Amino acid sequence: MLKIRVIPTLLWKDFGLVKGVGFDSWRRVGPVLPAIKVYNSRDVDELFLVDITASIEDNQPDHDSVSDFSEECSVPFTVGGGITNLQQIVSLLHAGADKVAINTAAYANPDLVEAAAKRFGAQCVVVSIDAKRHADGSYGCYSLAATVDTAKTPVEWAKEMAGRGAGEILLTSIDRDGTMLGYDLELVEQVTKAVDIPVIASGGAGNYAHMIDVVKNAGASAVAAASIFHFTEQTPAGAKNAMQEAGIPVRRNFVSSAAK
Repeated sequence: MLKIRVIPTLLWKDFGLVKGVGFDSWRRVGPVLPAIKVYNSRDVDELFLVDITASIEDNQPDHDSVSDFSEECSVPFTVGGGITNLQQIVSLLHAGADKVAINTAAYANPDLVEAAAKRFGAQCVVVSIDAKRHADGSYGCYSLAATVDTAKTPVEWAKEMAGRGAGEILLTSIDRDGTMLGYDLELVEQVTKAVDIPVIASGGAGNYAHMIDVVKNAGASAVAAASIFHFTEQTPAGAKNAMQEAGIPVRRNFVSSAAK
């Protein structure tokens, strides 16, 4: 098994960080830069920063802010929100992003993922899939911050994106987002079994056991989380300790006092 990554997710809206439940009821949790500085010392493997209103409001990615943020970020930095063309990706990479996350634009123009992977390498391209369970138990993919049903299923869409060169999938359960009730294991397992690229589980982490569960029982290659780190005393280093004790290999950067 490859070493499992722990990735805090920063949801960025109107100059600050927010967090909600089910992609709604956004609650402000503070500015971006202090959060990045804190995570630099918390034994995290990567950081995701997603501008959650860029696509809805048809805004360009804020390259200047990303440049400021990246100067303070000492771990691999993935940026998403509002990306619709290759030149924007070039600008974000020049601003200090290590990877880009593409969601809404991929549905309208799947060729963007293929072109980005060919130009920048698959390792640079993360396709973000926001999925919701329908009344009949099936899952659907949603775009524009979970407001538009794309009529795609997570499995078929993940397969297509992997085929077009995506390096990994960020898979978020809309239903579990912000609830801290645990990841949607069925959703994650369906996608991990369908593709041979890493799948990052997102949406629902409330304790370390949830992270262990989604890795061991659903095949996730990484765990992304927000609320657990914003609103509880649990830490990325603590998550790594718990996973390591459960027999899951993790990357260790240093021993953090927060994990003791």
